[in-house]
Amino acid sequence: MKKTYLFLVLFLVSCPIGLRAQDALNETFLPLKGEEPPQTLEELWKDFDPRKEPLDTEVLYTWEEDGVEMQVLRYRIGVFKGEKAMMAAIYGYPKKGKNLPALVQIHGGGQYADYRAVLTNAKRGYATISIAWAGRVNAPDYIVDPDKVKLFWEGKTQDPDYKVTTDWGEVDGYHAPSRYSKNSFVELPTGSWTLDPVASPRNNSWFLCTVGARRALTFLERQPQVNADKLGVYGHSMGGKLTVLTTGSDSRVKAAAPSCGGISDRYNEDPLFQATLGDHQYLKEIDCPIFFLSPANDFHGRINDLQKALGEIKSKEWRVACSAHHNHQDNGESEVTGLLWFDQHLKGTFSFPKTPESTLQLRTKNGIPTFSVIPDGSKRVREVEVFYTQQGSEDEERENSINRFWHYAKPTLANGVWTAELPLASTDKPLWAYANVVYDIDGPVVGAGYYYRIYAANSFHLSSRMHIAGPQDIQASGSKISLRPTRLIESFNKDWEKEWFTYKPETWERKTHKVYNGVWKAPKTAKLAFEVKVPRANTLVVGIDAYGTEVELPHSTKWQKVVLAPSDFVNAAGETMEDWEGIMELRFGPNDTLRVGGEEPKTKNLGGDWEGEKPRFRNMKWL
Repeated sequence: MKKTYLFLVLFLVSCPIGLRAQDALNETFLPLKGEEPPQTLEELWKDFDPRKEPLDTEVLYTWEEDGVEMQVLRYRIGVFKGEKAMMAAIYGYPKKGKNLPALVQIHGGGQYADYRAVLTNAKRGYATISIAWAGRVNAPDYIVDPDKVKLFWEGKTQDPDYKVTTDWGEVDGYHAPSRYSKNSFVELPTGSWTLDPVASPRNNSWFLCTVGARRALTFLERQPQVNADKLGVYGHSMGGKLTVLTTGSDSRVKAAAPSCGGISDRYNEDPLFQATLGDHQYLKEIDCPIFFLSPANDFHGRINDLQKALGEIKSKEWRVACSAHHNHQDNGESEVTGLLWFDQHLKGTFSFPKTPESTLQLRTKNGIPTFSVIPDGSKRVREVEVFYTQQGSEDEERENSINRFWHYAKPTLANGVWTAELPLASTDKPLWAYANVVYDIDGPVVGAGYYYRIYAANSFHLSSRMHIAGPQDIQASGSKISLRPTRLIESFNKDWEKEWFTYKPETWERKTHKVYNGVWKAPKTAKLAFEVKVPRANTLVVGIDAYGTEVELPHSTKWQKVVLAPSDFVNAAGETMEDWEGIMELRFGPNDTLRVGGEEPKTKNLGGDWEGEKPRFRNMKWL
């Protein structure tokens, strides 16, 4: 990596907040003069022209890496209460690139603007700006963590750790932490730092950050390397919501890919918040191609709300990717869909298959519902996966959203239709079912994932719509209970990994929510038993929720039986598990980190590096 160090020592850059020269700046938003604050999305944005003000771009640091020109910079967000607000960001593009499609990447809560997203996109032919709306920046030799953000807003320029970053001036768009303790993303606060003296959507941080994202579009369209008609937006979690807010308020966005956000913030009790900042208001304005990346167990972008969102958007060009079991994280074959979406709609180098056709049939001869899928055959189909659960609900609690178990139903192919039976454990609970069609990619696609982990995907999955049937429909169809409680949790045969998951695909660790499902509920006096075979002596870590235990395994060519009681499991505070009641997640792995929150948070590391080949398991049961 070739680096060139360029620090521009400018008066505007080096002066602390509150000491910058005032140059008769015009306010971005006119103050309220007796009138009520904006009451609708249209009123909120009607007087904002994201192209009107100069960008006042400041380059803070530059380097070149793998043929990519990279910069840490700032641009003007706006002028609020007499102070200029500046957004820190990382910008990059392939060296000598021309007429490039360009992307705005928006980080999530607690995250950073990160050079890895910019770098990997540039290698694929995009210019990208990763905006640091919360002030945090991750670039080689230019790192701004939360402590440095605080140093910046406190104006401690003499501190050796001081770094220039996002400056919200007299307002507060920071997060984790916010500059002002009473600032809020979920309320319409009022205070000395807010634009309006009354409860107003213009006081909310979602609004301010969306202003910053729309100004990032202005930055991109003015770069000589960029094709201003080929702009896209994507982001994760809070960045997913900001993707929807930006796309729904700015017609310059030609393609969008929100992940884990932008579909669920519709239940705020404040009607003014809902009318001006609720996700659904912006979804209704989206008419460009949009791809929703929505893990099935996500707490922030809940999958039941995804079905509502698909009925609200104006655009007919949409797709979804819903990986089973995952919460707020994903695997490469899901994450890559966003990149491929931009390839199709900004570069014209890819063509997505259509959303799979799907049918839920409740009334069958044997009383077992079926789910049928017809995938678009325009690309090679690697496999079809059918998932279903009876732990879904319309008004979901966070705990259930995260931990519900998705049964895998293996489909069979006949005459171009893939069909799977869905054995039910109850006729008194709803049934949710959908399918993932896994397609091959011609060559690996490399990207930076939700948390900037670099992945290489050789396939991608495309999800069908979710089909939901209520208990009345199930009972009326004559469906029968055919899935009975069992003490055998896992045989580890055939497709067992379809009902387990991992956030570390490079390791053999696996997790499952089977134990949260009534079919595999632990009897009160039971012990957890399984057999394992290891090629070398190793330490196996078994985790259940916040508890874990180490199992020392000597080298043996034979199967070794392991039997564990609740008292074998301890948490980071050294407390033992009392019983199996209410357990939600079971984990196997070479290591684990246990955490206990509260006023004095604690962590405990279990296990270590694994030696040799991965272990083999069989016959996990309640004994």
